[in-house]
Formats: sequence, C-alpha cells, structure tokens
Amino acid sequence: MIRKSAGFTLIEIMLVMVLISLSAVAVVMTLPDNQQDTAKLQAQRFFYKLQLLNEDAILNGRDYGVRFDNSGDNYRFVTLTEKGWQPLENKTYKETTFEQGLSVDFQLGSDAWANNDTLFNQESLFDEEMFAELDEKTQSLPPQVFVLSSGEVTPFSVTISAESQPESLWTIEAKENGEIILVTPMEYAKRAGQ
Repeated sequence: MIRKSAGFTLIEIMLVMVLISLSAVAVVMTLPDNQQDTAKLQAQRFFYKLQLLNEDAILNGRDYGVRFDNSGDNYRFVTLTEKGWQPLENKTYKETTFEQGLSVDFQLGSDAWANNDTLFNQESLFDEEMFAELDEKTQSLPPQVFVLSSGEVTPFSVTISAESQPESLWTIEAKENGEIILVTPMEYAKRAGQ
C-alpha cells in the first residue's frame, strides 16, 4: 500500500515563512517617514495660526507678535497690553514646541532685523525711572515678528524640515504687506532651480 503525503514538509513551511518576512520588511522600508509628515503638519499648523492671527489683528484692531526662543525649538504668540507684551491665553495660540527630529530655521526678513534682540535693549534713550513701576520679572521679551492691526507683518521666513530628510523643506514666508505664504518642498525645489 502506497501512502501519499497529505501535508507540507518542514522545509516548505520555513521557506514560505522566510518569503513572507522578507516581503513584510520590504513593505515597511517603503513606508513614508513619519518625520516628513511631522514637518508638514508643523509647518501647516504654524501657517494657519499665523494667518488666523493676522486676520484677527485686522478685524479687532489689536497688535500681536510671535516670539521664537533662541534655540528655535519653540514659539509663542503674544499680544500688546498695558503691561507690555503678554502671552495669548487662547488655547489655539498656546506656546508650541517643535517635535524632536525636526530642523527649524528662523530668519528675519531684512538687515535691520538681523540681530534679533539688540533692537529691544532695555537700556534705551528714556529715563530709567520713567518705567520703574514695570516689574521686569513679569514682563516677557518682545516678539521678533510683529503682526499689526494695519495688516503689516514683519518680513520673516521659517523653514521646517525633517532631520532625516533635509531636502524636504517646508517654508512659511511673510511679507511686509501681510501676505503669508506656505512654500511646499516642490515649490521650493522649483525656486531653487530657477
């Protein structure tokens, strides 16, 4: 009596497992990098917040600003009050920290703004005692970017990219007339090619 095999051998099963694992590795390696998506999301988030702030400044007649910290890892929106520049309390404009793995480059638009904080040196032409009632501890640093009720915005650019893919640059540009532009990596490559 001849017996036919009714199943697979161990070698056949192991070969199929190796092929499945190799194809799974190939699929995972071709998935998009999460940091690239994060760079896009952070750039779009900042762009939309800045546009909304610009419209709010014009409609409500208030002056706002954006303050980037020295490392460029976070930014906050501020408003001009009787007590000076104060952080906005609205949750939409809370202080935002960029995620790890992102490269952020902040540049003010013209040479007059190149040395960020020297324009706001507390030792000014005014008499020091004139502002004695201001508590220096509660007064925050002034913004580098002004968003004025007249529609004007301090010219600047912020470039956000994933550290793993520095060629994928998302740039937010603001012009003096209040125009705010989000430049995608494709548009940035076209500009660089011209």
